Amino acid sequence: MAGNKKTEKRTAKKTGKKTGGKQAGSRQAQARRYRALERQVRLEMKRPEDVVRPGLLLTFPYRHPRQPAEIVIDTEEFSALCPWTGLPDYGHLTIRYLPGTRCLELKSLKYYLLGYRSAGIVQEHAAARILEDLVAAVRPREMEVELDYRPRGGLHTVVRAGYPPPGGKA
Repeated sequence: MAGNKKTEKRTAKKTGKKTGGKQAGSRQAQARRYRALERQVRLEMKRPEDVVRPGLLLTFPYRHPRQPAEIVIDTEEFSALCPWTGLPDYGHLTIRYLPGTRCLELKSLKYYLLGYRSAGIVQEHAAARILEDLVAAVRPREMEVELDYRPRGGLHTVVRAGYPPPGGKA
């Protein structure tokens, strides 16, 4: 009998099962149910290159290019998908810029931002990508994009990306 218990323990170590039966079985059953649930509710995640469309961004002439004016646009409705879990991340997006000769048209910005809702992208890359696309469209004197995600897992993160980069030229 003693040999059987040792064999049982070795087998349990290899398979990750605990001896004692019921508890290990219920944990495994729970894990199977969660995997099945994740397969059922997984949001359709796409690559940012496939769904974020900078061509949607429209601009209009800024009639006072010699007069500096800071333009601030913000929304609390920004969302993207976590590329690892497929779950949505929500955040507050703030765009600040000093226009050169062009201003950003807001309705086109809304349509552009909708592309992120099905994009699997981390917060740091989303902030950098938004900045890159907006700078290309507007050609501002200065611009900052701040992406403040709601806490998940007890961690709060704010990402700021700026143009021109520190020490860089516009």
